Amino acid sequence: MTQTAADPQPIGRWTRLSLTCAVLVTGILLTVTALAGAGSDRHRPAANGPHAGATGTTTATGAGNVNAPTAAANARRSLELSPAFAPSAPLSGMPPVLDGNIYAAAGAGMLSPVVRGDPYRIYVPESGGSAVDVIDPATMQIVERFATGRNPQHVVPSYDLRTLYVTNDLGNSLTPINPRTTLPSRPIAVDDPYNMYFTPDGRYAIVVAEARRHLDFRDPHTFALRHRVPVDCAGVDHIDFAANGGYLVATCEFSGQLVKVNLHTFSVVSYLRLPGSSPQDIKLDPTGSMFYVADRYRGGVWEISAATFRAVGFIKTGRDAHGLYPSRDAKDLYVTNRRSGSVTVISFATGRIVTVWHLPGGGSPDMGNTSPDGKVLWLAGRYSSRVYAISTVDGHLIGSIAVGPSPHGLCVWPQPGRYSLGHTGVTR
Repeated sequence: MTQTAADPQPIGRWTRLSLTCAVLVTGILLTVTALAGAGSDRHRPAANGPHAGATGTTTATGAGNVNAPTAAANARRSLELSPAFAPSAPLSGMPPVLDGNIYAAAGAGMLSPVVRGDPYRIYVPESGGSAVDVIDPATMQIVERFATGRNPQHVVPSYDLRTLYVTNDLGNSLTPINPRTTLPSRPIAVDDPYNMYFTPDGRYAIVVAEARRHLDFRDPHTFALRHRVPVDCAGVDHIDFAANGGYLVATCEFSGQLVKVNLHTFSVVSYLRLPGSSPQDIKLDPTGSMFYVADRYRGGVWEISAATFRAVGFIKTGRDAHGLYPSRDAKDLYVTNRRSGSVTVISFATGRIVTVWHLPGGGSPDMGNTSPDGKVLWLAGRYSSRVYAISTVDGHLIGSIAVGPSPHGLCVWPQPGRYSLGHTGVTR
């Protein structure tokens, strides 16, 4: 099915919902068809600088239809030609990278004073319903369950580590959670929040409006819209950032593309098509030189040069490769293979497979994260309605906990690190 300019329905969102329903009813994963979309207008930063307020008459719901004045367009082009605002330029205000390792401050037990009093819990969104299950790792039991908006996809830590947000995709809202009390508060209205990230300087929350095909840069506290970046690719959903914060790369799973966005000018730099692919999660290596991109169709991980934004390799891991998580010592990358029921461990140093961990009887390992000490990898079983706790020492299954329908982007909290880039707890 092709979406046209005359068809404003959020097809990507309903395709995802029908996929969830099919899993719940039949247990069969339907192949998501690639979507092609019409072009859309970009909202440009004001002429007085790249971090000025939103321009035009953009609203919080809908793509907007603003034609920027010629002066503003020319100013943006001038900014893009300036070395200070090139994608390769460092993002002002971002905490410095330590010891040449972007994960150096997120090692085992390196908890910020902000989170040291937070109880260790696993927050599991039921994407097939409207609730979050809260697991106590000490007992391997669900200790709380609370309602959210419809179709919660991810539980996302805020940049300042003080709040967790449930992204209720079909509910068009965020449910804040106080990680100190583990309790939710009043929802915040936000359009199409499939996923959410934060810029490395903490200035903006980035709501990934997958169905609308744009990235919404919002105030990280009030969630008022500040900038909107439409993308000409279907199924935009996961993001990671350059080591110096100057740009982001997002995956577009339905069109088999990556999109590079300049964070100084809030503009698309370029697209990269990965033939025959369905790109999923994306992670930067510790040195900042290579992006790893999981590909569910090709069953493996692409290696994308950060310097050239070109594919330089591919590592076959297993069917339906999906989630990517660095080990606490930043030596290895954990790759979840949903249809293989396995986790592949790749060495960052060599780019080679170290080992493969298979779940007993199969399973569908999806999204998650490692424990604060790095000894346990917690993963949602997307198509089995379970949560898995896997030893990172030898890969054995520590426990499997029954949860609500279609668990997805679970959050392990607290996490080490100085700040959060969002998703299920990408910290640096």
